[in-house]
Amino acid sequence: MISRTLSKHLLQAAKSIPVVAITGPRQSGKTTLVKNTFANYPYLNLEDIELREYAKSDPKGFLQPYTSGLIIDEIQYVPELFSYIQVIVDERENNGMFILTGSQNFSLLSNVAQSLAGRVLLYELHPFSYLELGSTNFWMDNYEDFLFKGFYPRLYKQNLDPSTWLNSYVRTYVDRDLRQMINIGDLSIFQQFLKLCAARTGQILNLSSMGNQLGISYQTVKKWLSVLEASYIIYLLPPYYNNFNKRITKSPKLYFYDVGLASFLLGLRSSDQVKSHYLRGELFETLILSEIKKRFCHQGKELPLYYWRNHNETELDCVFQNGDQEIGIEIKSARTINNKFFSGLNYWAKLTGTTSDNLYLIYGGEEVQSRSVANVQGWKFLDLNLI
Repeated sequence: MISRTLSKHLLQAAKSIPVVAITGPRQSGKTTLVKNTFANYPYLNLEDIELREYAKSDPKGFLQPYTSGLIIDEIQYVPELFSYIQVIVDERENNGMFILTGSQNFSLLSNVAQSLAGRVLLYELHPFSYLELGSTNFWMDNYEDFLFKGFYPRLYKQNLDPSTWLNSYVRTYVDRDLRQMINIGDLSIFQQFLKLCAARTGQILNLSSMGNQLGISYQTVKKWLSVLEASYIIYLLPPYYNNFNKRITKSPKLYFYDVGLASFLLGLRSSDQVKSHYLRGELFETLILSEIKKRFCHQGKELPLYYWRNHNETELDCVFQNGDQEIGIEIKSARTINNKFFSGLNYWAKLTGTTSDNLYLIYGGEEVQSRSVANVQGWKFLDLNLI
């Protein structure tokens, strides 16, 4: 079994608060994680229709037999349970009473906010980080292999063909969740929308352009993007802006949580095709940013990530703040370092006064260097000292 970084943080949380909730995309390994981490807890899965109906019709009776600890998987299907859980935890005043999971972000968050505020810690679990795969037999030396395969656990545990499994994933999970959340008249247009999003990964979002290309309204694009965000298919990286007295870009950039899913939607069916694809750089950027995001999430940290770009198109791919430290990151897929790669980092250092200790070039090669401008790290050795 591949060890998940989040496991130890969940155990610590369960010692300090009554409810621990884990959300994240379908097939990210939530069920395996909670079963292994809380092996002595009874487990109930609300994907089971009969169990779900029982929970809906008699929430109190459903919860009554469990007095010392309980895992409830996919709790978003029965939101009525949240109020009853609140009553139970307030009466018993014990920690680690309920471990909850859900695959729809806005559904779980809204119910947690309404019923369990102050009683719950919420975590996100995403597909494997390559940090988690690094000490296993599943590690691959060429990043294009990861760009093609992605990181969904089932692909590794069962040695499945990525194209076959991801096709099934899109059809059985994405389509099903979307039908539950919104009414899509023509599913084929939405499938085109998914592919268009993949073609825009790592790029600045233009809602009007996407709508015009598909013949749908600006508002429809906005709505569909919000659903993909809630399902952990994509995330939007907001621009970072401070009072630099410069005009800057204010639209977010679009990224996929799993780079393998983006590659599949682009029609890529082998890692060799990835190597020659015109979006290889954007896919590599998606890989690195997703890795950074996962490493924070899997430690229970909430450090928002940004990108920065001014009107002259000088850009940094990632900026985040950790305390009083401002970290700047440039990402390049090339395997050979070029001095041009440091232009954005140099500009940022002059603009903000950020020192080289807090500036990073993450690239497709294997060197690790400490330069006067920035720290250089090959993609395999990603370590920002703060993750």
